[in-house]
Amino acid sequence: MKNTALIIIDVQNAMFQESNPVYNGEHLLEQLQNVLYKARSSGCHVFYVQHNGKEGHPLASGSKGWGIHPAITPQEQDIVIQKNTPDSFHNTNLNVELKKKKIEHLILTGIQSEVCVDTTCRRAFSMNYEVTLVSDAHSTWPGSGLSAQQIIDHHNQTLRWFAQVVALNEIEFI
Repeated sequence: MKNTALIIIDVQNAMFQESNPVYNGEHLLEQLQNVLYKARSSGCHVFYVQHNGKEGHPLASGSKGWGIHPAITPQEQDIVIQKNTPDSFHNTNLNVELKKKKIEHLILTGIQSEVCVDTTCRRAFSMNYEVTLVSDAHSTWPGSGLSAQQIIDHHNQTLRWFAQVVALNEIEFI
């Protein structure tokens, strides 16, 4: 199997605020704990991507909301990438860090399905990474007249052009 990295995008405290939590947030965290266990058990590299909002934004750098959710706290060997746009590669050191570790295959998870997960998936494909999207380990909020589940389902279908889209129970780290 190609050298693989698990990428967890924007799973930060503010995404789980009681007033407007991400859809199915507790289930998402359970799925991420499971995929992290599988990845770490196999020696897979783990990367977290953390969005940096401007002052006053729920994800403002250094704020409580900005922190990575404690249910999936990074370990010492994990790499945390800081970003300011939906694209985890744009103006970040993600590609450099992946190249250092000779990563060829990315397993994508996280928040927000139609924004940061979608953009990062398409960009990774364009950069010639082999991409797997974990169909049941990304989430969003309802919008544009669609439920969150409809948005997730739509992106699982659409992103098949750019990634292998599989459920967590089908992911194997070798």
